[in-house]
Amino acid sequence: MIRKIIILFIAVVFVSFNAQSQGCAEPTSEEGVNVFGFLQTQYDYLMFDEPESTFGFNRSRIGVMGNIPYDFSYYVLLEASPFKKEGPKVYLLDAFITYKRYSFAKISVGSFKNPFGLELNTPCHSLHTINRSKVVNELTAPDRDMGLMLAGGTDTTLLRYAVSYMNGTGILVKDADTYKDIIGRILVQPTSWMHVGASFKTGKSNNLEDPTLDANKTTRIGAEFEVEIANFLVQGEYIYGKDDGSYTVGGGCGSDPEVVVGSIERQGLFVMALYNTPWNFQPVIKYENFNNDISLGNNNMEHITTLGVNYFFNEWTRLQVNYEYKAEWAGEVDNDAIMVQLQVKF
Repeated sequence: MIRKIIILFIAVVFVSFNAQSQGCAEPTSEEGVNVFGFLQTQYDYLMFDEPESTFGFNRSRIGVMGNIPYDFSYYVLLEASPFKKEGPKVYLLDAFITYKRYSFAKISVGSFKNPFGLELNTPCHSLHTINRSKVVNELTAPDRDMGLMLAGGTDTTLLRYAVSYMNGTGILVKDADTYKDIIGRILVQPTSWMHVGASFKTGKSNNLEDPTLDANKTTRIGAEFEVEIANFLVQGEYIYGKDDGSYTVGGGCGSDPEVVVGSIERQGLFVMALYNTPWNFQPVIKYENFNNDISLGNNNMEHITTLGVNYFFNEWTRLQVNYEYKAEWAGEVDNDAIMVQLQVKF
C-alpha cells in the first residue's frame, strides 16, 4: 500500500501546480525582509481533584521571511514561549530555503513541519480550537524535523501534494544512523468547497537502548476531509499508528516527547464543525477519540468533546474560549479544562 502511494506522489510531480507553503505565512513582497509572528496569551483552569489554574503563553513566535530574486525564498521562525518545552526558552522552530523556479514542483530544504494530515498542517494561529486533537499530538510527533520536501498545488487545483525525506529525529537533532523517514500527503479537490486526502509516514531508526535488537519501525496512515459551504465548516481526520521496538508519548507542537520501549498500535479521530456568523463570532464543536493501545480494546479509549467560541476583533486579533469535556471508557477522571486565549498576529 505504501509503495502505491509513493508511486502516485512521483507521478503527480509531472503535473503543473503552484506549490503550497510549509510555513505559517508567505512573503508579501518580491524583495526585502518580512517580519511576522504571533502571541497567544492564555488562561487555563484544570478541573483535577485539586483544581489548578495558570496564566501563560501558549505560543510566542517571531520570524522573518522573504524572496531572493529570482528563484529562492527563505523562512525562519523562533519559539519564545517559556511554557513550550524544557531546555532553552528561545529556540529555532523552523528554518528552510525554497527553490521555486518551477511552479509544479518547489523544493524546500531545512527544518520544517511534517507534511502529514490536516490539523497538523493548519497554522497554529489558524486553529479552530485552542488545542490540537490528542491523536494528532500523539501520532505525528516529532511534528518538525530536518529534511528535504517536494510540494505542489494550490486551493484551486484538482490535486495538491507534498512528500518529504527527513531525519526522523525531531527539531534540529542530528541523525545517528542512515535511516530516514518518508512522509507524504495528497489532497483531491473536486470543488472549491471540499477536499478529501490521505497521508502516510514510514521510517526506521537504530535501537539506541539495545543495539543488538532490530531497528525501530514506524508506520502512520491518515485520512481526512473538509467541507466549507454556506458559512459552515466541517472537518474530520483519522490516524492509525504502528510502532515496533519503541514509540513516543506526547511531543505535539514542539514539546518534548517521552520515548517508551516496546511495540504498540494506536488510532484515533476527530470531527469538528463551526459556523461563521455575520458578527465575527464562530461557535465551534469538536468530538475526538484516541485509543492508546488497540490490543486492549476500548479499555484505553478516551473521548474528548470541545465546546468553544471564537471572536474576531479584527483580522489580527482573536479571542478563543474552550471547554474540554474528557470521558474515559474505563472510568471517569477529573481532568476537564476551561481555556481562554487571546491572540495577536503581525
